[in-house]
Amino acid sequence: MSPTPDANRSTPAATWTTRPEQADTDQAGIREVLLAAFPTSLEADLVDALRTDPEAWLPGLSLVSAADDGTVVGYSLLTRCHVGGAPALALGPCAVRPEHQSQGAGAAAIRAGLDAARTSGENLVVVLGHADYYPRFGFDRASLFGISATFEVPDENLMALALDPSRPVPDGQIRYAPAFGV
Repeated sequence: MSPTPDANRSTPAATWTTRPEQADTDQAGIREVLLAAFPTSLEADLVDALRTDPEAWLPGLSLVSAADDGTVVGYSLLTRCHVGGAPALALGPCAVRPEHQSQGAGAAAIRAGLDAARTSGENLVVVLGHADYYPRFGFDRASLFGISATFEVPDENLMALALDPSRPVPDGQIRYAPAFGV
């Protein structure tokens, strides 16, 4: 993919190259990003588990943001989930190396993933995340779509996005891939 400038960056002049994960070269770098961005290995272990689930893992929907030297600095993942029995996508985990945070690397990877999902004909994406961050990509409260989780979560943190608003959006409970453990 081509370099992606990020209009939402909070520091000057960051342009990131975004591309689908390359299995033979990116997995270690992705794991390093996740380990650096989160306090435990849970998210890194989750991604490793999702890679082994052929029903959850979708080729081309694991995206990286790379620095000029090719180092993976940002990451976003979309995997198969179901809403009310219909196929959908779950966004996450998403992460950025701490030294590159607030420079648009994460947003670039997320946008690239959403574009890839749209191109592949997907429509519904759900995310459990920060209520102040994900609306910039078009996410809104999932409850507005009639979508809920099987566990307690604040309404503002469970969000959904219809990639093609002209298509119907399923409602009901989200069923995540088994690796999520919910």
